[in-house]
Amino acid sequence: MLFTETHGSRKAFSKDPAVIRLKDTYFLYYSSYYADGEREALGIGVASSPDMEHWTTVGRIPPTQECEKNGIGAPAAILLEGKVHLFYQSYGNARKDAICHAVSSDGIGFEKDPTNPVFRPTEDWCIGRAIDADVVVFRNRLFLYFATRDHSMTIQKLGATYAELGGDYSRGAWKQAAERSILYPEYEWEGACIEAPATVVHNEKVYMFYGGAYNCTPQQIGAAVSDDGINFRKLFGRPFIAAGKKGEWNSSESGHPYVFTDDDGKTYLFYQGSGDMGKSWYITKCRIGFKDGLPFVCGEDTGAAQGHSMRRETETKGFSSCCFMYREGD
Repeated sequence: MLFTETHGSRKAFSKDPAVIRLKDTYFLYYSSYYADGEREALGIGVASSPDMEHWTTVGRIPPTQECEKNGIGAPAAILLEGKVHLFYQSYGNARKDAICHAVSSDGIGFEKDPTNPVFRPTEDWCIGRAIDADVVVFRNRLFLYFATRDHSMTIQKLGATYAELGGDYSRGAWKQAAERSILYPEYEWEGACIEAPATVVHNEKVYMFYGGAYNCTPQQIGAAVSDDGINFRKLFGRPFIAAGKKGEWNSSESGHPYVFTDDDGKTYLFYQGSGDMGKSWYITKCRIGFKDGLPFVCGEDTGAAQGHSMRRETETKGFSSCCFMYREGD
């Protein structure tokens, strides 16, 4: 699978994937530009698929509210009580960007929360900004993870908040899980940035994949785990999924992950990539599993973990090995 937007105002621009399954249809939500009158705006694209391999653009979520006037993006999606809940960020407001919320019954048409933005962190431990939302149900709460900055707007780091299940998830429903960063850059390959948290619950633990380093520097994917959803420890000192080699579709970045577990229990890691320093963006996926408490890329997907060459040939040869983890059965 290698997906990119072909209908927006910028060709080959699809970032920040989020995936859910609604009945027999998979929906992919992603950041994409589109023409809004005389200006170009960042919004959220919607694509559907019967098999997670072949995707067709079926809709778009444009910025419509006052807090969204400069754009929206970086969606997170979750199915709760038969409805798709989308948590996404406002865009282009620097320190004032925050998390918004919308709900859909069919995965395409969304009703936005009138209280948007529904969450931003307090400014005692960060700049008060929230972007790159991810949500997961853990211990009967809906945890929302997000990226923010330090007070100098230099270091990107992660925070956590939660709401009780069954509520409307509007502004006022959220409580900060910790008045501090739950994960921040430490390793050389992470540079000054950890962002784009992507979580899944396995064996009563929260596993988090994240983008380490700012876009195209290169951003690569790391992994961490938590027993309580708040205190995380990193699993590896190097990327779980690295950027590709020179000339490959993801040579500039393998980043902004998203975890999706299908109805059959198989888990997939979606992520974005660029091979030209951010001029174009593609989305791919690989299947992952867990062994002895550690995540790994399943055997059939270790080749590129996985993607296509920039030629996008029918026969996709010469994939780069961009995951150092052992394969299933090794």
